[in-house]
Amino acid sequence: MTTGTFGAMENTFARQLISTLEREGVQRIYGVVGDSLNPIVDAIRDSEIEWVHVRNEEAAAFAAGAESLITGKLAVCAGSCGPGNTHLIQGLYDSNRNGAKVLAIASHIPSNQIGSHFFQETHPEQIFQECSGYCEMVNSANQGARILHHAIQSTMAGKGVSVLVIPGDIAAAEAGDQMFLDSKIATGQPIVFPDPAEAAALVKAINEADSVALFCGAGVKNAREQVLALAEKIKSPIGHAFGGKMYIQYDNPFDVGMSGLLGYGACYDATHEADLLILLGTDFPYSDFLPSKNVAQVDIDASHIGRRTTIKYPVVGDVAATIENILPHVEEKGREFLDKQLRNHAKILGGVIDAYGSNAEKHKPIHPEFAASLIDELADEDAIFTVDTGMCNVWAARYLTPNGRREEVGSFRHGTMANALPQAIGAQFADRDRQVVTFSGDGGLAMLLGELLTVKLHDLPIKTIVFNNSSLGMVKLEMLVAGMPEFGTDHEHVNYADIAAAMGIKSVRIEDPKKMRKQLQAALAEPGPVLIDIVTDANALSIPPNITWEMLIGFSRAATRTVFGGGVGRMVDLARANLRNIGAAATIERY
Repeated sequence: MTTGTFGAMENTFARQLISTLEREGVQRIYGVVGDSLNPIVDAIRDSEIEWVHVRNEEAAAFAAGAESLITGKLAVCAGSCGPGNTHLIQGLYDSNRNGAKVLAIASHIPSNQIGSHFFQETHPEQIFQECSGYCEMVNSANQGARILHHAIQSTMAGKGVSVLVIPGDIAAAEAGDQMFLDSKIATGQPIVFPDPAEAAALVKAINEADSVALFCGAGVKNAREQVLALAEKIKSPIGHAFGGKMYIQYDNPFDVGMSGLLGYGACYDATHEADLLILLGTDFPYSDFLPSKNVAQVDIDASHIGRRTTIKYPVVGDVAATIENILPHVEEKGREFLDKQLRNHAKILGGVIDAYGSNAEKHKPIHPEFAASLIDELADEDAIFTVDTGMCNVWAARYLTPNGRREEVGSFRHGTMANALPQAIGAQFADRDRQVVTFSGDGGLAMLLGELLTVKLHDLPIKTIVFNNSSLGMVKLEMLVAGMPEFGTDHEHVNYADIAAAMGIKSVRIEDPKKMRKQLQAALAEPGPVLIDIVTDANALSIPPNITWEMLIGFSRAATRTVFGGGVGRMVDLARANLRNIGAAATIERY
């Protein structure tokens, strides 16, 4: 029996590839059919794996990355030769930097045509090197089985995206030796204990410091209990990067907010005023927001240590294991520094709430802060949020309330536009019964607008929320900070609700803030896909809580109606609750 474009026999490398992915638990592959990819798609047709047709391979890579981040499992995307697989690159960069476990199948022109400037010829094994941890071309079906194992094992080991470049004729060739594919893929996560000398130096630094602050990133995901125990013993305020927010901020009696371009609260003050700052599981990239004096860093990856600021006390190790190792040896401290920072944090947030919480229902265009606050309130307690890069990052950082059950996916390290919708596709495929909500900017949505057709085709119940300000808000802010008059950032108004309706997707356009709560409630309660087009104020920008004189000069040079601060939603409730804890703790200490 022959199948596929290349007249492949039944036992082909393509079928060997797909059967291997089935054994590894892969449930779907995202991509666009065509050309040299056809033998592989034909093998999928006869398998239990679902083929998810997207409109652009870029979206396939984003979706696979999000699925992997939500499930922790292997996810797969594919593209045909030439333009088909080069479209993958944006999503693969993002997946690679986000730590997703993704196998990308980049099909290639016929092997005997490579090097002849053949139609659609590229060199994918070179193109994808920088956005992958493993990237190899299959030169024969026999060799292909071997490197297929290596590719899966590499990405499952946390080494980044794996790319398998497969010429179409080799995909259709008779399968080779199965030996390597019979190996069991190792997925265990080892616990890395700290070097005794490094751990001892950190203990000494903690004990000698009058005050300590902790700054947490995504590396504290499985160390929340240990981080809070350390903070309790040394009475340390805890700040976080955006990547650590969902894991450490909720129900945290030591919380002082977030630092960086999206920051809020007293985090900057606490980290700079402490005698010792300890960075825990973070590769926070913004050096301007980090002190350079007396800083310690704990990270499982030694290559991360010292690349953002001066580090006096490096510790290579798992955050949880490191804290468990040092906790018995650190001396308990008093609350003076912690209480000062908690008061400062509550004061800062209270001031912002006063500025942005009044009369929000009377302001047109709608304040995006008000919209984000309502979405946070009305969304499910276990919702998955996907967040576009730009001002949507700001509203998500300041308004989405973590609780240990919600999850958040964004392009937090690659920083690309257009990520939210395709990532929502992958997240929703991972669990059709869980609410998935996007924070989409109108600029980002427009870039991959065709993926709304993917949502409709597969009847994914995604709630696509568009913050529609007809502006590239973050770019406008960058220009203003640099003292440049805004230019090229604003564009013609687009009614995305009408576009979605034309695609057969239910939609609502929200322009009246007084009606927004009721309209959002109804839209979020719909069982199928919905696009929610919220017309927001293009002048609602947000700047960091700690800005330089140069930034202020820049704003004055490019005078505009610009919103400073940006609000903080329900986080002020936690800050005020923590103030009550100060009084309780003081009472306990007296006795």
